[in-house]
Amino acid sequence: MKLDQWRAALERVAPESSDYDLNPGTVLPPGRVLRPAAVLVAICEGAAGPSVLLTKRASGLQHHPGQIAFPGGKIDAGDASAEAAALREAREEVGLDPAIVQILGRLPAHETVTGYSAIPVLAHVTRSFTPIAEAGEVDEVFHVPLAHLADLSRYRVERRMWRGDWRRYYAVPWGPYYIWGATARMLRGLAERLQP
Repeated sequence: MKLDQWRAALERVAPESSDYDLNPGTVLPPGRVLRPAAVLVAICEGAAGPSVLLTKRASGLQHHPGQIAFPGGKIDAGDASAEAAALREAREEVGLDPAIVQILGRLPAHETVTGYSAIPVLAHVTRSFTPIAEAGEVDEVFHVPLAHLADLSRYRVERRMWRGDWRRYYAVPWGPYYIWGATARMLRGLAERLQP
């Protein structure tokens, strides 16, 4: 895809998403306060075509160990914007130099079951780089072909027991990687925008 096609996709109106999208019976407390976060949806170019950079979180982490995620995290007081937070986190987690990243725009915010409002920041990595996984936080850095993630037929709805109830969520597996939950939901939102 060309950059102007990415920008056109970002201009399409879309609602915010949530880990509760597939669980309409969930009653959320009124007036809840969500913590702001940002993730970098980094599109990289390669010989096989464009891909999305993802991480496998370290197995020793207290929250979401071993899960597949975008580089990202909470927005700190020193971050000027969600974009700045996403770039800072990507530099810390995978060694991505912000100088080779072109920000394209934002996707709608996503509410997580852990109480965050995560802003996905769509970006184009303008040249190749060698990822360096942050020890203790990231076990692995890998790429998934954009063609796979942009194909809505690759997404499926699965469920698991969570806090005494069945929770439904999107999953979009690729090879040995089980991409699910908030990451899969944000990727599906991008895929929906990329449809003709």
